[in-house]
Amino acid sequence: MRMSAVIDPAGMRDAPSPAANGLDSASRASARALFADLQKALERMQGLVGTTAAFPWVDLAGLLELVHASLEDSDDLFWLAHSPQVPEDAHYLAFHHARVTVLAMRIGARLGYDVRRLLELGLGATVIDIGLCPVRERVLRRADPPSPDEQALLQAHPLRSAEIVQQWSLPLPAVIEMVLQHHERERGQGYPQGLSVEAIHPDALVLGLVDTYAQMTALPAARPQFRPHEAMREMLKWRHGAFPPPLVKALLSEITVFPPGSKVCLSTGEVGTVVKVNRRHPLRPKVAVTARAGGFQRAVPRIIDLAEAPFIFISGSGEVS
Repeated sequence: MRMSAVIDPAGMRDAPSPAANGLDSASRASARALFADLQKALERMQGLVGTTAAFPWVDLAGLLELVHASLEDSDDLFWLAHSPQVPEDAHYLAFHHARVTVLAMRIGARLGYDVRRLLELGLGATVIDIGLCPVRERVLRRADPPSPDEQALLQAHPLRSAEIVQQWSLPLPAVIEMVLQHHERERGQGYPQGLSVEAIHPDALVLGLVDTYAQMTALPAARPQFRPHEAMREMLKWRHGAFPPPLVKALLSEITVFPPGSKVCLSTGEVGTVVKVNRRHPLRPKVAVTARAGGFQRAVPRIIDLAEAPFIFISGSGEVS
């Protein structure tokens, strides 16, 4: 793998929204193409389960280097992966793995990981649920709960996934550990081994956190799901039991309660769309006001930077009543 400079999270800039860059911008189009390529590669990878074919780790590592470069260059890929909308024609497991990969690499950068560790984390993210290939699509696309046999398979998938990765001869033992332990939790309440935080690979905790967030915010239409700010609120409740607080803080710093594209109501009675995140003050983003109090639409959006408007605040999400 080629290595570049260590990422400096302190130097990361505020995240511009896709709308701010233009939905058809070259950067946005490049991010879409890369995310699609990642999903296709992961779908092909899942097709190798149960065969004797060798896994093309070098090709996947090259794709992850492009992911890393894209995340350094702009925030378009991050916000694209953050989107909770599952395309109807998507292969769910490949879509989920692609989201977890991009989000985990972004969180790893926030934690100060160097490039080699980011790529290892990304490799782990691409295969954390590989043992679910026989069951996940049919289970998650149903509204009814899994059968006892399916539930047993779900519970055993970290072991099965680790076995598959080991059979594929990945020359990075840490990835096998991440895969095996990504459902372990800080106080020993996870599975399959019930490990406490001291015995869990730290990157397995990162993957577990991101995997949980991704599942909560993007399940197929048949299942209820959380909006991003609702998922973060739930995770903050778990901060003293499931995941170490620094990891939850790193996720919150990146995801924010009101990501770009969120519809919000302001204390003035106006409604608008978040166009830029303020990382120092995540509850005070920049908002493009599109409707005045009373529901009157504005011909031209008015931009309000809530970080510079101390007497205006977000009062809720949704539309003006």
